[in-house]
Amino acid sequence: MTHDHVRIFDTTMRDGEQSPGAAMTMADKIEIARQLDAMGVDVIEAGFPAASNGDFESVRAVGAVLENAVLCGLSRAGPKDIERCAEAIKSAKRFRIHTFISTSPIHRKHKLNMEAHQVLDAVTASVTLARKFTDDVEWSAEDATRTERDFLKRCVEAAIRAGATTINIPDTVGYSFPDEYRDLFRDLIQSVPGADKAIFSAHCHNDLGLAVANSIAAVQGGARQIECAVNGLGERAGNAALEEIVMAFRVRGADLPYQTNIDSPQLMRVSQTVARVTGFPVQFNKAIVGKNAFSHESGIHQDGMLKHTETYEIMRPEDVGQGATSLVMGKLSGRHAFKKKLEELGYTLADNALNDAFQRFKELCDRKRHVFDEDIVALVDDQIAHGDDAIQVSRLRVVAGTEGPQTAEIDLTINGEPVWKTARGNGPVDAIFNAIKEAAPHEADLELYQVHAVTEGTDAQAIVSVRLSADGRSASARASDADTLVASARAYVAALNRLNALGSARISAQHSAA
Repeated sequence: MTHDHVRIFDTTMRDGEQSPGAAMTMADKIEIARQLDAMGVDVIEAGFPAASNGDFESVRAVGAVLENAVLCGLSRAGPKDIERCAEAIKSAKRFRIHTFISTSPIHRKHKLNMEAHQVLDAVTASVTLARKFTDDVEWSAEDATRTERDFLKRCVEAAIRAGATTINIPDTVGYSFPDEYRDLFRDLIQSVPGADKAIFSAHCHNDLGLAVANSIAAVQGGARQIECAVNGLGERAGNAALEEIVMAFRVRGADLPYQTNIDSPQLMRVSQTVARVTGFPVQFNKAIVGKNAFSHESGIHQDGMLKHTETYEIMRPEDVGQGATSLVMGKLSGRHAFKKKLEELGYTLADNALNDAFQRFKELCDRKRHVFDEDIVALVDDQIAHGDDAIQVSRLRVVAGTEGPQTAEIDLTINGEPVWKTARGNGPVDAIFNAIKEAAPHEADLELYQVHAVTEGTDAQAIVSVRLSADGRSASARASDADTLVASARAYVAALNRLNALGSARISAQHSAA
């Protein structure tokens, strides 16, 4: 690895999945892993094998499909965790054990109930054991930025002496400022014996909105690996956003002369996949991959853009896989033109799936005056996400208004069997959700219901996000339709399918007597 090369370590499927409601199935993780691998991510942290049998199997399944990236599994410092991790990751061509322990005084006292010397012994023991399974061992000092500097140095030295090849200095609670984080790396690399034998890594959380800035500062201080997540997904306020870091290096190359292996035109597609799989929509003004990242409404901005794009754009949309919104598709467009448009947007569908998508596109054209690229993306993502679900919405009829009662009639197909139910509610959406509960009884609670428009105008498609929880687990999903109530029903059913796949919903169909 050259001195200016920075490894991109993706933790979307591990730290990102720890976001409440962002649970991913094995199939979801495999889909994301294939895209990350193709995009050029160096290390993919696929999960925490000791956490559950499901996580163990998902890590193993991801490892089997990787062609280039290193598979990484996370492990606490205990022998059982490390051994379980080692068993899961050996399915990959190249693999890494990532073991960690807290080092800060507050964590040692309140979380671990351990003295400093006990933590130091655990560092040596955990890395030594991990090295018996692989030469690629990463060690992390959890809550490093709130750890006494001298003690942190002793821990880093012990980890390197025991055989760690990557040293991660995480800003676990998003506490640090860029200048102090940069100086921390410089000090560790310059003063810890044997530091030249390891790659130093940054893992930053975004509690103060500084995760990307801190990650870049760490590289300036000597780090050569950044741990990040697509769309900035992660616990609390999230992790450093992979796409923002990659494009910061690319746009500001004169000041940040560092290289990554990321094929940046694939960023948008990966972002959309993660949003669809997790049910976490990307905010419109999100840097790099947001819907409005390359939009210009101001007349002054539009005038400048017409004269020269660099007046208001520091990068090109195509550099990140963003296509400009256009009106080229409509109800007179043919199947061939539709297929070409899908390819431009990054989709390749088999014939049957293409026919289904084209039919839905035609139906949308009849209901909506203008069809934008975003409409097509929402339509196809909806089909990909929910086309094979066990529970499907077949028909919906809703009665609403000031006089009431608000009533919903819904036809569901559950494992191929039709089920019809009617229910009332406090408003049309409540009536719909009650009808679904009648048709597919379950004990899940609604944690989130959110609606936003795909494009502008009263005829815009609605994207509805729903999060359900049961038995301590959450599942999120979203669906789109020009009818907000239809999208609401589909999103609720999609979340129910996800929860059922996680084994938490316990759904039993109640057939209509009709």
